[in-house]
Amino acid sequence: MRTNRIFFFCLFCAGNIFFPPFSRAKSGKEILSKNEQGPGIQLSYLDRSVSPCQDFYHFACGTWIKKNPIPAEYPRWGTFDALARKNKVLLRKLLDELRSQKTALTQEQAKLSSLYNSCMDEKAVNQEGAKPLLPEIKKIDALSSKSQLAQEIAHLQLIGVDALFNFGSEQDYQNADKMIASLDQGGFALPDRDYYLKKDFTKDRVAYLKHVQKMLELAGESSSQAQEDAGRALAVETALAQISMDRVSRRDPLKVNHKISVSELEKISPDFNWQAYFKAVGTPKFKVLNADDYDFLKNLGKVIAQTRLANWKAYLKWQLVHAEASALSSAFVNEDFSFFGKRLRGSKKLMPRWERCVNFANNGMGEALGKIYVNKNFPPSAKKDARKLLAQIEDSMNKDIHSISWMDIKTKEQALKKLKAMKNKVGYPKHWRDYSKLTIKQGDNIGNFERASGFEFKREISKIGKKTDRSEWQMTPPTVNAYYDPAENDMNFPAGILQPPFYNSKADLASNLGAIGAVEGHELTHGFDDQGRMYDAKGNLHNWWTPQDASAFKSRAQCLVHQYSQYVVSKDPKDPKKNVKINGKLTLGENTADNGGIHLAYAALERNLISQPSQIGGFTPEQRFFIAWAQTWCTNQTDKSKRLQALTDPHSDPKYRANGAVSNMPEFGQAFSCPAKSPMVRQNACRVW
Repeated sequence: MRTNRIFFFCLFCAGNIFFPPFSRAKSGKEILSKNEQGPGIQLSYLDRSVSPCQDFYHFACGTWIKKNPIPAEYPRWGTFDALARKNKVLLRKLLDELRSQKTALTQEQAKLSSLYNSCMDEKAVNQEGAKPLLPEIKKIDALSSKSQLAQEIAHLQLIGVDALFNFGSEQDYQNADKMIASLDQGGFALPDRDYYLKKDFTKDRVAYLKHVQKMLELAGESSSQAQEDAGRALAVETALAQISMDRVSRRDPLKVNHKISVSELEKISPDFNWQAYFKAVGTPKFKVLNADDYDFLKNLGKVIAQTRLANWKAYLKWQLVHAEASALSSAFVNEDFSFFGKRLRGSKKLMPRWERCVNFANNGMGEALGKIYVNKNFPPSAKKDARKLLAQIEDSMNKDIHSISWMDIKTKEQALKKLKAMKNKVGYPKHWRDYSKLTIKQGDNIGNFERASGFEFKREISKIGKKTDRSEWQMTPPTVNAYYDPAENDMNFPAGILQPPFYNSKADLASNLGAIGAVEGHELTHGFDDQGRMYDAKGNLHNWWTPQDASAFKSRAQCLVHQYSQYVVSKDPKDPKKNVKINGKLTLGENTADNGGIHLAYAALERNLISQPSQIGGFTPEQRFFIAWAQTWCTNQTDKSKRLQALTDPHSDPKYRANGAVSNMPEFGQAFSCPAKSPMVRQNACRVW
């Protein structure tokens, strides 16, 4: 996504799931899941040899974990991944049906079909080899002065190469009804700036250097030239990493809110021709913008001035090859996967080609594909039922705010005002995206990649200076996820997640509340977590808290920081000091949402207990609620993926998402009759909402 919207709170971060480049599918038949989903909780997932009071996650998921090893193509396999893959199987079927459809396709359907079919033509892609890169590499090699960098970077960004920085549009922090231009840090390929700066990643940097060299060799450079250029590219990326903000700092909206004039931008970063860049990308005229990472932009000029032109050429060539690797021949695909998929995330082999081509179609024309998906797979009843549950969750929050003892009347009034103004979007957009200006050509896979990327980039910057379109979605309908947007003050639940194991129309209310109800509560709580609470009912960055209430909130939030910072996700067998733990500060927002979401959903259950079956599968409604919650997180994950998640992902490890939240709830201990000092009963329980 090209937009620079910083705070975008999703339930589950798909960014840690590696979607590798294109390779050959092994067969036409694909297995969905070893465990078909039935109504309510899954008794077959349970490991009854484990006490729920000792380790609830393994009690709820232990047998599932044993019977569902990670597929070789994945770094992680859980309920989210299984459902996402099930959706992709359906999307593949829909795309194949377009190919064989006897009636005439609409213009949009024809484009979507060509996008997917061109991707699936592996033979044609392999025949092209490195040829599609050569014109762009020739242009980069022809640069004779650093004064030409602005236009070249603009061109590269227009074809999907995220070089040097990120430019786009976002809502004005002080006036959320208006879109403004925004500039932000960016420009390096490794997952986080720490990979360039910390000793812990020395071996990864050595491997990365070799990877860049191999990719440049595939692009046509000699071994010696590629080795030299790899070192130059790494030097540039390291310089960019050194001036970039860390992830925890970026969680504070106040630290990324710097509205400046274009003239000020030119003063703080004079060695880059901003006017030439803005003209080249075709942005609407504007006088002010938000400098999300002000210090990055202030120091960018120094990096440009101090870096030789030869280094910039090497860097741009590498950024080009890296960005387009997934759409190139198998040689590029395999080397790209070898480093980013295998080494960094622990995947053993490439996903089948069809699956990555479905991803390509969903990324390139996601709402065109989503339109077909919801027509086939999303009944109106699912949307209606999701809204019914949402109303109950919102009612829980209303009651919660009224009853809170640590918040005074003035702050409560503003909180209730925000809650009342919060919108929810379910299933799919009210207005579908218009792809009429996107050009797709049959047989031109790399060209389609570039044009689809450019289409999205242009669509984003065209918003600058316009009124915010609050009906727009930031996820496609088939996505297995959900999100809250603080600048729009809305919750968004794509059709993809409104099915088992998260929602089942045949399941009892307790199970649905423990799953999709807690998901809805999670997103609602994001509006009041450590970041969301800084935005008002209209989505403006505005402090509506009294100093005393803000202090009380921070104290309660710090309890969660401390709790989750103790959880070890990866143990070092030789040195316990090198154990990898959850970063409690990085994950604070998601942990707050998990804990708040399950509280809100449980409160809704309590209001409906009389109508619930007293026993299903030997479990009470309260027990079924908590089991459903834990079973949404059943996951197997490679050690490398766990380490990467701990460093880069604002979401905690699945095990501790399940256990961390229930251990803070006295209701859980009561439901399972846990002794007072059980591991799942925290003596100093944390609670924000």
